[in-house]
Amino acid sequence: MTVQEAPPVTAPARKPRRKGDGRAAALYLAPAGILLAAMLAYPIYQLVLISFYDYGQPQATGNAPLVFLGFANYTDLLSQVQFWTVLGKTVGFAAACVVGSLLVGTGLAVLATRVRALPRALLFLAALGAWSTPAIAGSYVWLFLFDTDFGLVNEVLSGIGLPFEHHSWTFGTLGAFGLVAAEVIWCSFPFVLVTMYAGIKGVPDEVLEAASLDGASTWRTTWAILLPMVRPLLMIATVQSIIWDFKVFTQIYVMTNGGGVAGRNLVLNVYAYQQAFAGQEYGLGSAIGVVMTLLLLSVTGLYVRSQRRSAAWL
Repeated sequence: MTVQEAPPVTAPARKPRRKGDGRAAALYLAPAGILLAAMLAYPIYQLVLISFYDYGQPQATGNAPLVFLGFANYTDLLSQVQFWTVLGKTVGFAAACVVGSLLVGTGLAVLATRVRALPRALLFLAALGAWSTPAIAGSYVWLFLFDTDFGLVNEVLSGIGLPFEHHSWTFGTLGAFGLVAAEVIWCSFPFVLVTMYAGIKGVPDEVLEAASLDGASTWRTTWAILLPMVRPLLMIATVQSIIWDFKVFTQIYVMTNGGGVAGRNLVLNVYAYQQAFAGQEYGLGSAIGVVMTLLLLSVTGLYVRSQRRSAAWL
């Protein structure tokens, strides 16, 4: 009796890319690329240029000459304890918003595929209302709902016996960040909902029927079949959410009255605004903008690279 060894398991060979694919993709992307370059190249150039100068109100009005500082603004910025504190808060706040938007949007997208036409239409109408509401209007609506003296939320919570009478939701750091994050998620989840719903509806019915016949549960089908098949769309939604939530300005500025008490709720965008316009240090504010742009490009590049590597094994 002989024992045969099992053949070694090798990774599946990747499908070779055709030579014309890159050229065709470049031609399709060229109009959008030219438009983006025309709209972004000059502002980014000016942002980087100003960050190398001592550029304040006298220089902006022409009453004083420009003084080239080199990387002095960046050195000054990176040596500030407040900058690193604000950066940490920004990263934590953006991460909470991104995760919340993805969870709420993806969960509602799965739900939308399993309900009838009327509830699905009402869900999309409600999401469209949240998506179309201007950020400043939505911020004031949420402030009114969570108002200390007249807010509906405090009235309901105190009415059921909870100690929320005259409770201030924007005084504490965590409470204010949590309130703003909830409003940001409310504005952001419709994009994830529509994107993921389109991806889920594009999954062949035969695949889902085969999983059902094999006895796979709803959770198992969602985790093992739907999510891997809609990974490209999930990557797009994640990258967009990272970019939007990392540079939130309006909600923080309006709902915390410019960054909270003693700047406890500052994020990088509001911090840059305070340095550039309130402090009239346009060079330092531009340096903060450049650092934000580099951070976003780095995070987005790393995320796309990791997703491409993991997609090769699907």
